[in-house]
Amino acid sequence: MQQASPRRLFDWSFWLIVVLTSVSLAIVWQRDGTEVVRHIFIDDLWLLIEIIPKVIAGTLIGELIRRLVAREVIVRWLGAGSGFRGLLIAAFVGFVFPAGPFTVFPLAAALLVIGADRGAAVAFVTAWLLIGLNRMLIWELPFFGADVVMLRAVLSCWMPLAAGWLARKIPVTIPAGAPDRTPPA
Repeated sequence: MQQASPRRLFDWSFWLIVVLTSVSLAIVWQRDGTEVVRHIFIDDLWLLIEIIPKVIAGTLIGELIRRLVAREVIVRWLGAGSGFRGLLIAAFVGFVFPAGPFTVFPLAAALLVIGADRGAAVAFVTAWLLIGLNRMLIWELPFFGADVVMLRAVLSCWMPLAAGWLARKIPVTIPAGAPDRTPPA
């Protein structure tokens, strides 16, 4: 199996964000002045301080899963040979997983590294995004009521499975997932 190349810190997505941020900053600064820009930076700093512990915990969970769950278990239940059952398991876990993006994405990346195929990872993330139970109970139910939430969930429940199946069928040449840093046995 080919080992994924290390990720570059300053890749094209970083530079795209730098350009978009710089253009937005220039427009806001010109239109609203220095005081508004200063206020934005202060608010952003507090947001950064608030999310850093969540990012650390999320990446730590992903790394711990790599160490705690045997590769053979992940390959059997979520690997390329797991078939439709693997997609169902991944979608169900994504549906019931109560965490936010700082946990879900590192966990999905860790699953890829330890043997889950991209179809299972896509089914997991898509289920979490589209039909997450936590979001339905806390946010959607109070705003929309049970009938709308159930209708949306029923209409969406097939999508993680379809997305996972398509992810398995469509050839992708871009390396996915974090580099494998598992120490040799």
